[in-house]
Amino acid sequence: MTVLRGWLPVVCWAGVISLLSSGAFSGDHTSSVLLPILSALFPGAHPHDLERAHAVIRKLAHVVEYMILGGLTLRALRLQGVSLVRAMATAIVLGALFAASDELHQAFVPSRTAAFGDVLIDTAGVAGGVVLWRLAREPRRRSLGAARLDGA
Repeated sequence: MTVLRGWLPVVCWAGVISLLSSGAFSGDHTSSVLLPILSALFPGAHPHDLERAHAVIRKLAHVVEYMILGGLTLRALRLQGVSLVRAMATAIVLGALFAASDELHQAFVPSRTAAFGDVLIDTAGVAGGVVLWRLAREPRRRSLGAARLDGA
């Protein structure tokens, strides 16, 4: 049951990422939604600047998607009892492999392109998610350790 509790969120999130890699979320499609919003928010902005903002938003979406994947993968590994350092390294490697397979998938989607730079961005997101998960867990461990020292 621990395996299911740990890995089901990872598999579901990987499915979300795969959906976001489909043609429905290509740059052409997201620009039809985001560019009017950006134009309304920044009415005096040059169209080139709006296009650049759209590209930045898309790359940030990559980072956030993969940060979540990294944190969920680390959580799953830790629930299985994998040591922290090994779990962190494994989560990053698994995330990088998934990012590479996702880019390979995009190479076969007509409205998408595969880019090695996106694999690097995604992997950085995974690493960031792993670090954030670790930092989020650290204060609880420190406070528990301090409480034990105070109670001793």
